[in-house]
Amino acid sequence: MSTTLSPREAVGASYDLATIKAAQAKSWEALNAIAAQVRPGMAEAEATTMGKGVLAEMGMELAWHPLLIRFGENTLKIFSDRSEGTAVLGENDIWFVDMGPVFDGHEGDAGATFTTGNDAEMQACARDVKVLFDTVATLWNGGAVTGETLYEAARAEAEKLGWVINLDIQGHRVGDYPHSVHNGGKLGQFPEAPTPGLWILEMQIRHPTRSFGAFYEDLLA
Repeated sequence: MSTTLSPREAVGASYDLATIKAAQAKSWEALNAIAAQVRPGMAEAEATTMGKGVLAEMGMELAWHPLLIRFGENTLKIFSDRSEGTAVLGENDIWFVDMGPVFDGHEGDAGATFTTGNDAEMQACARDVKVLFDTVATLWNGGAVTGETLYEAARAEAEKLGWVINLDIQGHRVGDYPHSVHNGGKLGQFPEAPTPGLWILEMQIRHPTRSFGAFYEDLLA
């Protein structure tokens, strides 16, 4: 990429759109492999250790942000929060995976929510966070929509679905590693239309009265 729309979209000399899409696809492959091995009775720490092993087997070069697996009430936490207690996944529970691996020098970032058992509200929360993501991503795909507008729409759409959105989470940059040398800031505070292959759209919602939530993120590509 030789030009950018904004200094906040700066990239390094090795950045390549096809490569970051491939890194993202491999991140999703790893996330699904991890999710397939999570079972009721596992502690968060146990699941995280397992997940790190999966990522290593898949050739992750390093993690630009740590693997997070959150169970139950810890699904209300944002990335910078520590989990509380020794959370163990229940038979009727909700949980998510959030990972930031580097493959081929480019940063992936994938996150998704899952459930165990048959709690209908937990199942709806896990489903609707993806619905919310898809609705907002489609708005971006439809034209020159700013990052600010995307999160304004997300707030309104979450309310329609009956959930409370956490706007402490407003998306962020990725790129060739390390993207952090460029100050991209939050997608929800970006006053231009996001360029494909540079921004992670992320959504976190919670139940209005019960102590659980859901998380989903993917690359705007």
